[in-house]
Amino acid sequence: MNTPFFEDFAPVSSKQWKQKIQFELDGADYNETLVWNSPEDIKVKPFYHRDDFNKTATTDSHTGNFKICQNIFVFDVEKSVDRALDLLQRGAESLRFTIDNESLDINKLLGKLPLDKTPVYFDLKFLSVDFISKINDIIEHKKATVFYNLDPIGHLAKEGNWFTTKEKNNFETLQIISKNTRESSLISINLGLYQNAGANMVQQIAYSLAHANEYLNRIPTIHQPIVFEIAVGSNYFFEIAKLRALRLLFQLIAKEYYHDNDCHFLVTPTKRNKTLYDFNTNMLRTTTECMSAIIGGADTIANLPYDAIYHKNNEFGDRIARNQLLLLKNESYFDKVKNPADGSYYIETLTQQLADKALTLFKEIEANGGFLKQLNDGIIKRKIQESADKEQRLFDTNKEILVGTNKYQNPKDKMKEQIELYPFVKTKPRKTLITPIIEKRLAEKLEQERLASE
Repeated sequence: MNTPFFEDFAPVSSKQWKQKIQFELDGADYNETLVWNSPEDIKVKPFYHRDDFNKTATTDSHTGNFKICQNIFVFDVEKSVDRALDLLQRGAESLRFTIDNESLDINKLLGKLPLDKTPVYFDLKFLSVDFISKINDIIEHKKATVFYNLDPIGHLAKEGNWFTTKEKNNFETLQIISKNTRESSLISINLGLYQNAGANMVQQIAYSLAHANEYLNRIPTIHQPIVFEIAVGSNYFFEIAKLRALRLLFQLIAKEYYHDNDCHFLVTPTKRNKTLYDFNTNMLRTTTECMSAIIGGADTIANLPYDAIYHKNNEFGDRIARNQLLLLKNESYFDKVKNPADGSYYIETLTQQLADKALTLFKEIEANGGFLKQLNDGIIKRKIQESADKEQRLFDTNKEILVGTNKYQNPKDKMKEQIELYPFVKTKPRKTLITPIIEKRLAEKLEQERLASE
């Protein structure tokens, strides 16, 4: 027999909760004391109640289906093949190859891999019909899932130049590849660039949608899933909502083009909040960031090693990064529940607010010539820089905390002898069509000062 426990308790309304809170504040202003404003101009309340909640249309966020991805920079093909096979034996479920040499022997790289059960992503530093044709020939008779992640616009934004000398040539090449490649995903959107450069979440969503809209406008033959390469930060619930809002808005825009494939999220923790000193805190940051990615609906996650900003790729860092995801998947059971954020008043409200604000910004971009025009005019970079400067001021004044860096520093922590990679913004003088968008970590200036005093 079921005992109706809750019949003994009268429901408490939102108004009653607020009155109780106001009483406990002993005269302090409710809004000034408990409501805070996010960088996206979203007012976050101290509590959310079903009285104030209107269920809006949300999207299936695919939670539970994520794959663990491992990054491999291909320099020596034989070593890369051996490493890939080893990683797959040790828990990796997909691979992302970074290739900057068009003459690389792609047959040798892919020949021994179990492509029938291992999705493969490519980060190509060039745009080549012939190279992709070679890959197509290899996977033609195999049940392989391949994502080419071609993004000339993202290359322009990051490097200041197109892959080839003219904009027209980039899109003509994509059209040729699109006609010859029917099954595999071609296009990716480098949303991580905007996040790592300091864009707020509304900007990240709106810019990536406007970025994707350029491809949908210019290449009508694209019907394969579009990959969004996303970076997530440590604002846990906001990052969950960011991914959900992005998928919701992409589906809305894709319908206008009769694009019937959903987007695909390849997610990595941000570099922006990672630190050189007290570097073990980076593991804590990447763990919560991966949790946000999973709950937000990531299809694939490539974790960032805790020492990635100052160490070359190494066995220990890669193993820890992979094991973080294995623990979340196999011991914390993050893969067992589908869409756990559904019905959360807070996350659902954040999702809708981010979506509404991002859609408004997206419409403004389109009304003013589109993403490429605003990128070429320097407007996108300027807006991101304004957002980044605001965040930097919060960090510099200790209003945004990175533990071990601008609060609770360990004065005995020395890093000068451990640095293998230059961990700060690099200057590379060259002729560019536009001023590139630069990724920069919050802690760089403070770390440089500490290094100078060691």
